[in-house]
Amino acid sequence: MKRVLILGCTGSIGVQALDVIDGADDMVCVGLACGARVDAMLAQATARGIEITSAASGGGSVAHSPDLGSLIDAAEPDIVLNALVGAAGLPPTLAAIERGVPVALANKESLVAGGDLVRAARDRTGAMLVPVDSEHSAMFQLFEGVDRSRVVRGVLTASGGPFRGRSAEELTGVTVADALAHPTWTMGAKITIDSATMMNKGLEVIEAHHLFDLRYHEIEVVVHPQSSVHAMIRLEDGSLIAHMGPPDMRVPIGYALRWPAPPPVREEMPLAGASLTFEPPDEVAFPCLRLARQAGAEG
Repeated sequence: MKRVLILGCTGSIGVQALDVIDGADDMVCVGLACGARVDAMLAQATARGIEITSAASGGGSVAHSPDLGSLIDAAEPDIVLNALVGAAGLPPTLAAIERGVPVALANKESLVAGGDLVRAARDRTGAMLVPVDSEHSAMFQLFEGVDRSRVVRGVLTASGGPFRGRSAEELTGVTVADALAHPTWTMGAKITIDSATMMNKGLEVIEAHHLFDLRYHEIEVVVHPQSSVHAMIRLEDGSLIAHMGPPDMRVPIGYALRWPAPPPVREEMPLAGASLTFEPPDEVAFPCLRLARQAGAEG
């Protein structure tokens, strides 16, 4: 029985992870942590008989510490799902890795803010890091099946968000509600806004650099509005290998939590009637992608 500790249990990823664990017969959640939504976390814990909890705003059975190390020690997990939002996710990522505990990483800022620190910690302990982002989960699986020496570039896909195709001038009057209306994915507010501005894809470029040891010129981004192809790799002969799947975050969550076993979630990708289109990103209307790549390259 794999013991899972969820950090960020009341957010979109945390809620879906609990759903995945509830439907599996070989996983159990042994601890929860949240930010301010203490009542929601305690309701999750009560419903599942989880005794070990912690909240940044106070509350829970384990006193909150900046790196959540005390919670990890109390829960004794086999894997930590880090679904915290923002740079606050870096200390617990490091705390888990320093203890040799594998991390299912949904907190991309751990690598954006501290990728070199995380890499150094992994080198010391050998702790596994399995990405939860759909694009990086797909690329992780592609790299597992191909000799790395054959790979020329990795390709991340972007849905384009709700403003795909609009010029910079056409974006001047958009509202928060417009930005939160993502056409294909159901996600938390922060990542949905980041997707609308393509900042999310910029952060994912930096994340891919640290996860897969790719140089920045070896990471492509293409806009793919159907969100069916999550990532691709280009091989030395010019061919492409793509990872396809439905836009359901429970699949990469389940893959990361059960790795190296297959995920408990099964959702077939329909092919009849499907179409795939790819476009270059507009880095004039969406400059965050260019700025993130520049920041990553400069270190």
